[in-house]
Amino acid sequence: MVLPAAAPPSLAPTRGDAAAPSYPGARRPDRHRTIDADGVQLAVWEWGDEAAPPVLFAHGGFDFAGTFDLLAPLVADAGWRVVSWDQRGHGDSSHAHLYSWEADLRDALAVLDATGARSLPVVGHSKGGALMLQLADAQPHRVSHLVNLDGLPSARSWPDVPEHHRTKLLNGELAGWLDHRRKATTKVRRPGTIAELAERRGRMNPRLDPAWLRYVVPIGAFQEDDGWRWKIDPAMRPGGFGPWRPEWSMARLPSLGMPVLCVLGLELEVMGWGTLPEDVHPNLPPGARFVPLDGVGHFMHVEKPAVVADLIVGFLS
Repeated sequence: MVLPAAAPPSLAPTRGDAAAPSYPGARRPDRHRTIDADGVQLAVWEWGDEAAPPVLFAHGGFDFAGTFDLLAPLVADAGWRVVSWDQRGHGDSSHAHLYSWEADLRDALAVLDATGARSLPVVGHSKGGALMLQLADAQPHRVSHLVNLDGLPSARSWPDVPEHHRTKLLNGELAGWLDHRRKATTKVRRPGTIAELAERRGRMNPRLDPAWLRYVVPIGAFQEDDGWRWKIDPAMRPGGFGPWRPEWSMARLPSLGMPVLCVLGLELEVMGWGTLPEDVHPNLPPGARFVPLDGVGHFMHVEKPAVVADLIVGFLS
């Protein structure tokens, strides 16, 4: 199967002349730069003193680093240099021909290398949490501490997938992705006003303050003559992270040797994994800390940024 011709990967459109958004407690990054990850340009953002010890933050799927604008400043003000990036196809990073779980892992390692640290703590939310879990498993000498924010996907009944079946999964995933990519070549995201884009996002994030959703639109979207469009590559699809099953992440958790903090919001919602405390407890590595949060949903770092920041700073201290 041959991938149809497409324009070279390029940086997503930036916010342009739109007025800087504001929201109580939110703070835009102090610095921004772009790094090259094997030909994909990644937008890297930092909060805090450049001389402070770095901590790497990974956002969730269909999010962007700007969704840490409430949490990151609190951790930075506690003496850390918070480094995050827009994952490929998200925010101000390049749209790419390839989207896969392994590509995201390689990008994460490129950002980690760019911090200049030999080893550092990592914090991941949702997809970013599962991504950091696998990074910690694959490169344990590079990860000093792991904080997982609702990034422990679990299916109540785990499928038994032998190695030879994974080859079939790979073939099926690649064929499906190529078919999708062929159809998505000319797709563009639907335009709308800031309020309309916030309302659409609110359907998937019903617990979040509408004012917060309006705040993130000028950060995660760009403006054209016919309205605002999310910067997320329209060729991406939910769950389109390659031949991967969410519950495989949990299987890596027990083997981790670095200090681990897992935080789980107990309010189930559309964008969450549906994980329950009883799914997590049997898989915690020795010495790991598990904190379930009552009355908090999947986007805990937006709902309760001070609570989550205190947990992170206390753990890293």
